[in-house]
Amino acid sequence: MTPAPESYAAVAAAARRLADEGLVVGSAGNVSLRVGAAVLVTASGVDLSTCGADDVVLLGSGRGRPTSEVDLHLGVQADTGATAVVHTHAPYSTAVACVLDELPVLHYQQMLLGGAVRVAPYATFGTPELAAHVRAALAGRSAALMANHGSVAVGATLDEAVERALLLEWLAALHHRVAVLGAPRLLTATQQHDVVVAALTRGYGRTDPSTSTGGAE
Repeated sequence: MTPAPESYAAVAAAARRLADEGLVVGSAGNVSLRVGAAVLVTASGVDLSTCGADDVVLLGSGRGRPTSEVDLHLGVQADTGATAVVHTHAPYSTAVACVLDELPVLHYQQMLLGGAVRVAPYATFGTPELAAHVRAALAGRSAALMANHGSVAVGATLDEAVERALLLEWLAALHHRVAVLGAPRLLTATQQHDVVVAALTRGYGRTDPSTSTGGAE
């Protein structure tokens, strides 16, 4: 199956949005999308702020040079079943990944990522070691940090993966601001569990009234 032109355009649009939101600078990041058995990824060295459909590579086509993190994308897709993967060097996420071993749960919205966000141990970019570390850090999560490097977020769609990367950056910025004020007050395991139960009961984050008994805050 050959992906439609719209799929190439969607990957490029996601890359530009990451740049517009300040999560990547220049070529410091990459995006992938699985379409059936085919996988599209941003090309190596492309400036994501100007990424176009021609800057998206179909793996195995022999055309274009895919991002150096292609093994990471393929491994994450295989492990998680995610259709879309985005990798960024977002400033606050990267700062947290230079200091902490995990981003603890300060705000209930972090449960949308699965809980505390793990920091994968450092390894050189583009290596099998880095890919393995990130895959382990993503177990049971939809986002992970990469020590002294950046972040990865996954989703069933490109929009979902990008939104999760944005949420992770917001949470990292929140942690930074809280740490300046004093010792962070973390949500307990019980509080985190209650958030999950409440979200399932109330359809938190859903817009279909048939699946929700109340709107999301």
